[in-house]
Formats: sequence, structure tokens, C-alpha cells
Amino acid sequence: MRNYMEEYQRWLDSPALSNAEWEELNAIRDDKKEIESRFFAPLEFGTAGLRGEMALGCRRMNIHVIRHATQAFAEVIKAEGAGACSRGIAICFDCRVNSERFAHEAASVMAANGIHVRIFDALRPTPELSFAVKHYGTTAGLNITASHNPAEYNGYKVYWSDGAQLPPQHAAAIADELTRIDIFTGVQSMDYEQALAEGRIELLGEDCDRRFMANVMGMVNDYETVKKVADDFGLVYTPFHGCGYKLVPEALTRLGIKHLYCEPKQMVIDGDFPTVVSPNPENPEGFYLAIDLAKEKDVDFILGTDPDSDRVGIMVRNKSGEFEPVTGNQTGVLLLDYLIGAMKRAGKLPAHPAALKTIVTTEMARAVAEANGLDCYDTFTGFKFMAEKMNELESAGKNTVIFSYEESYGYMIGHYVRDKDAVTASLLLTEMAAWYHAQGMTLFDALRSLYEKYGWYGEKTHNLVMPGLDGLEKMAALMQSLRAQPPVEIGGVTVAQYKDYSDGTVRDAATGAVTPMPLSGSNVLRFELTDGSHIVVRPSGTEPKIKVYILTKGADAAERDANLEKYSAWVKTLA
Repeated sequence: MRNYMEEYQRWLDSPALSNAEWEELNAIRDDKKEIESRFFAPLEFGTAGLRGEMALGCRRMNIHVIRHATQAFAEVIKAEGAGACSRGIAICFDCRVNSERFAHEAASVMAANGIHVRIFDALRPTPELSFAVKHYGTTAGLNITASHNPAEYNGYKVYWSDGAQLPPQHAAAIADELTRIDIFTGVQSMDYEQALAEGRIELLGEDCDRRFMANVMGMVNDYETVKKVADDFGLVYTPFHGCGYKLVPEALTRLGIKHLYCEPKQMVIDGDFPTVVSPNPENPEGFYLAIDLAKEKDVDFILGTDPDSDRVGIMVRNKSGEFEPVTGNQTGVLLLDYLIGAMKRAGKLPAHPAALKTIVTTEMARAVAEANGLDCYDTFTGFKFMAEKMNELESAGKNTVIFSYEESYGYMIGHYVRDKDAVTASLLLTEMAAWYHAQGMTLFDALRSLYEKYGWYGEKTHNLVMPGLDGLEKMAALMQSLRAQPPVEIGGVTVAQYKDYSDGTVRDAATGAVTPMPLSGSNVLRFELTDGSHIVVRPSGTEPKIKVYILTKGADAAERDANLEKYSAWVKTLA
């Protein structure tokens, strides 16, 4: 195995580099730290694909890494046979710098390998890529996007034939191929325009939009209430310079919204995201322009979607007249409760409905589901696991899943996608806000009423960032320490049991008795306390950090908030 300096020199000597690329690498010749950071190891290929900063190097996102990953992906598709190659792959890209270029490079490699390519003619939301895979029956899908990450990042997100992100066995197969294929000499490619002219690549556009949007609009439950309030209900929408700029406003207009105000500066497609530090709807500071517009137009509701439009965040006006964010957990609970009621009123609730959530998502969702006669199932973090669970339940004829969500602003509704879908979620969140408006309530009021009905649940997520070359080692050491010496108490409250999702075991803290649980195979620890609170610890799959989730409940808001503060103090001792 080559060390980082040898790998750097190999890149510098490669005839595959353009003059500009050679100059970029030569410019860091005397910067050993920068060379090491770019070349100490390739980007790891996981079930989410690849994600990293854009620059030259095997540990960065660039055309050589894109081509290399695509050749490996092509080998896995070819192993499925001639039919799989004929069914081909659907390719999509977002607004980021280099996204379209990377997508065309990937299409060229696939075409050269005899795999038919359907590629969108311009940027499109992630859920439409998932839809296209399912609708056209392609073997696989690829989206060039870094989702909500900062502007310097890009990503390579991979899908399989069910429209969900790649299952672990196929991700592992691609990772194996990457070790076998040389990044420069082992890749087949061809001219993009030639492949297009020969029919090896075909363009997707308005026809796919039309079919996707027909499914989206089919999820509406209550046009009549929206019509009744249309004259005095309004909202502000921002796509944060990304892919939602077209289809989200179209969906809301078709719903019947008359007063839709799109934040003009953030409607401009720009991969540099000039108006925000981070284009992530989880970060409320990005909504400042939308808040100004909402106050100007005197509306109570704001929607924001991330650059690839798979996540959506909302802000609502509180009793003081100021806008405050609604967390992903809270938004999911609001939407689940609303959907149950709206589907019942519309006669659309199936016979055996179910909801899905992740193991780190609020337990309030389970309370809402079960109080209304729904089964509620946990999955690991990631919508590929929710897709697997949905397929399993529905294939067995056990349940029809009406809603799936995770706390990080991702929601999946309907059966035409198998991933987070901010287009459909934006539509139904707006329908919900309009319905509550008809009841004389804002979503701020609605959330309080749910707490009063189901209990004062609270959640907080801490990110223990561990950057640098030794970050992975620090993350591994912390997880090992928590396994070897689990806490007896947290915040003065006794730990009742430990759950280790890596081997699927539950250990009683008092007796030491070990029992199995249904979920296993993920590097996650869960500490369940005697007061009913849960602390969940897991390394991020896409960023150099460990995420710690506090899930608690109080008799009232004050007790809930005190619990969050108490357990947050313990989390800080881990850093």
C-alpha cells in the first residue's frame, strides 16, 4: 500500500491530469499537511455513497474520484446481467458547483460500460430521482449532491432498483471493486455528446416532472379547507438556492394557495449559497430573509427546503409575534397527527396503518401513532432502512405505512418514492397549516395542544465534532469506552438497561441479564434511564462527529426542559 506522499506523486505524474489540475497539485508540493489530508486514504464508500470537499486528491471529490466510483458501480450493475444493463441507471444532480459536470462524467462512464443512462436535463429534487428509478424500472440510480452540506462539499449518492439508497451488500461490492480498479487506467469512458447522439444516454425532463407531480398531488387530503382559507392564509417559501425552486411552488399553487411569497434572493440557483453560511433548514439562522418577508407580508408560516430538496424545515409565529423554528421531531409529530385525522376525514386511512421512525427519533411519535390505532416501528437512521421496513411490512400484507420520518428534517409519504421527499412534505405541511388556520390556530398553537394531549416530550441532539486525521480514532475510542465501561447513572438518574445495536443485545443494568432485540448491525448505543429518558450515541455516517441524542419526557414543560439541561451537562463531559 502506497503512503500519502507516494500517492500524491502518482497523481502528479499521471497523464490523466489536465494542466490546470497539475498546477493545483503542484501548488501544494511544500505543504505536507495538506498533501496528507488529501491523500492519506481514499474516501470511504458506504451505503450513502461518497461525500467530501471538492479538490484534487483521492480523499476529495473530483472527476477522477467520480469516474473511479462510477466504474466500480458499473461493475456491480454488469454482474447482474444483460437485463440489468439494459434497464440501466437514472442520474440526477443538484445546484452545487461541479454537480452537472460530475453527473455527465458519471453518465459517460456508464454508457461506455454498456449501461443505458437516463439523465435529467437540469437539476431536480432528490425525491424525483427516487421516483424515476421506480417509474422507469431502472436497475440503479445516482444523484450528485452533498445534500445540506456547505458549498465546498459534493457527494455521490447511490440507489438501487427499489428507489431506495443502496443496500449494504451492494455498497460493499462497490467498495471491493474500488480496491481492484485503478483510478486512472481502470476506467472506461466516452464522449458525453457522442453517447447522447448514439442513444446510450437519454434525457429526462418535463414528462418525468409531470408524472412525479401527479403522484405528489395525489397525496392531498383536503382541497376544500384550503379553498375556504385561501383569501387570508399565506406563507413564505425558500429553496436556499436549490432544487426546490420549481416544483415546490408548483405544488403549493396547485393546492390552491393564493398568497405564496418566495424569497427572491434565495430563489436564485447558486451552488455557492451566497445568502447563507449553511444551506441547511436545520439551522434557523438561514431563514433571516424569509422571516423579514413573512413579517412584511403578515403571514405566520415559513417553509425552507435544502439544496437537493429532500429535507424541509418550518418556522412559525409564536405568541410574541416572533418566528421560531419547529424541530424535525416536532414537525414529524405534527404531521403524523394531522395525517391520521385528515386521512380519516377523507376516507383514505388504510385498514392496518403504520408509521416508521428511527431509533433516535422522538418517542412522542409512538405515543401519537398508538393512541390512534397505528403500529409504530423503529429502524436504524437512514431512509434505506425505512424503505426496507416498508417493503417488508407491505409484502407480508401486515401494514400499510402512511408516514415515515427521522428527526433530521426528513419525511417520506406515499409509495412512489423510497427516500426523503421535501416536495410532498412541503405540500402536506402547507395543507396542515391551512387546516389549522381554519380552526383559528397557528402551528405554534397546534404543537402546544399536542403536548397537552400526548405528554411533554423533549429532544436535543449534541454533535461532538472530531475533525482531523485522528478524528476517526477519537470517535472509535469513545464508542469503545462507553461499551467497556457504560455509565451507571447519567445526570444523577440510574441507568436501567443498555442496548447495543452492533450485536443486537439488551443488558439489564441491575442483573446483568442479556436478551436479544430485533435490530442489530449498527454502531449505536442506547442508555435507558429509570425516569423513562433515553440517551443514544452513534457516530455520524457522513461527517467527522459523534451524535448524542437526548430523548426525555416531563410532567410539564419546565420538567422537560430541566431534564434536557441535566442530560446535556453529562453529554458535554464526553467531548
